[in-house]
Amino acid sequence: MSRYKKPTLDKDLDKISYMEEATTSLGRGLMAPGAGLLFIVLCGIVAGAYVLGAPSGGVIVAASAIGAYMALNIGANDVANNVGPAVGAKAMSLTTALVIAAIFESAGALLAGGDVVDTISMGIIDPAAVADTRIFTAAMMAALVSAALWINMATWFGAPVSTTHAIVGGVMGAGIAASGFSSVNWLMLSGIAMSWVFSPLVGGLVAAFFLWFIKAFIVYQDDKIAAARRWVPVLIAVMAGTFAAYLAVKGVSHVVTIELSTALVAGGVVAVLAWMVTRPLIARQSQGLENRNQSLRKLFAIPLVCSAALLSFAHGANDVANAVGPLAAIVHTAEFGDVAESVAIPLWVMAVGALGISFGLLLFGPRLINMVGRQITKLNPMRAYCVALSAATTVIIASGLGLPVSSTHITVGAVFGVGFFREWYTERSERRLDFLNEGEGGKAKRVRPVRNREEQARRKLLRRAHFMTTLAAWMVTVPASAMLSGILFFLMAAIL
Repeated sequence: MSRYKKPTLDKDLDKISYMEEATTSLGRGLMAPGAGLLFIVLCGIVAGAYVLGAPSGGVIVAASAIGAYMALNIGANDVANNVGPAVGAKAMSLTTALVIAAIFESAGALLAGGDVVDTISMGIIDPAAVADTRIFTAAMMAALVSAALWINMATWFGAPVSTTHAIVGGVMGAGIAASGFSSVNWLMLSGIAMSWVFSPLVGGLVAAFFLWFIKAFIVYQDDKIAAARRWVPVLIAVMAGTFAAYLAVKGVSHVVTIELSTALVAGGVVAVLAWMVTRPLIARQSQGLENRNQSLRKLFAIPLVCSAALLSFAHGANDVANAVGPLAAIVHTAEFGDVAESVAIPLWVMAVGALGISFGLLLFGPRLINMVGRQITKLNPMRAYCVALSAATTVIIASGLGLPVSSTHITVGAVFGVGFFREWYTERSERRLDFLNEGEGGKAKRVRPVRNREEQARRKLLRRAHFMTTLAAWMVTVPASAMLSGILFFLMAAIL
């Protein structure tokens, strides 16, 4: 039979098969960018219908497309911090996380995103420096483009960065290009610079503290289930109260102003109610569980899913302004011909930001979600719980001190804090060593000492490469976006 075989035809068929597989693979890779481009075009069409016949309609259409691009990048990069730990802990699947985050991000943006936004982000630039409408429009467009490009590049390299800091850098660079260094509020920028150090450091310390508490009072107890019945309701109550205060301070701040003291009182009431409700539930849920760590993780799964939803809601309410704030300012300036310090946000502009963040998350978010949740350090529900609680706690602490902080820096700093604490606790904790030497469940274990540097490096529980990449991205976000915005300002000014 072999004499009738046609090797030339077989080779040709193999080539065609390989070509089809390559085409299919390439098509899959282009689906997300193609869908993102379609969304940007649709936003431009909607804006064109809104300003049909207006003399500055072209500027509004271009700004809408840029705002949609910015919103897509916020969803691709920033939202990963809210759901990444829960996905890494396997409390929910990636698909479930994407759906929950998209729903709550949109709800936060549309319901609590606010009707009015400041045109000069966080008071960085003196309004008199950009009083001319043409200069102001060019500055806002340059800030949007530079921030979006920087976030896009950071997402490409797998680095979670602060979108707020990116837009701050963009506004600063455009302001300097427009009227010099004297137009910048350097005192405000110094406060933002303090947050670069404050927020990730405090986030890491708070997360490490809660992880230490869980290990000391639950994990390394002889009867883990009895300890869990005692302390897990307390921990859930602390989370519920903290998130209640967090949402009061950050989540609905654009709709109604709530003092920090009032938010703390409300959080205390919610904590007590949560403890009363969860205590019998945890007692019932823990019945029949084996006395092992795997059983404990089941008790933290549902609170972790709720925390991811609440973090997404608060993020949508606050960070949608990064996309639609400059866009709303451009629309107001084009329509009324003046530069206002604060402007109303049209519903269609808010929809661009809300839908853009959700689509960006669905199309491009999985990469950063996997990086934050799985690649920095290994997370389980207990560790992810510490990360989520740290994010809310640190924001409340910063609000009390009057410091502007980044939710991205806090959450990622908390993940790093958990990883570093795991390394320290694994190598130096006498309680853990005694527990292992005595034996868990009656079986003695021998703790093997680290014999050389290679083995010690292999046992590191936190990937240093991700730590250095993220730290470098944080340090250069503001200056990089500022330099890019300054260059783009002259281009925009020449076009407009």
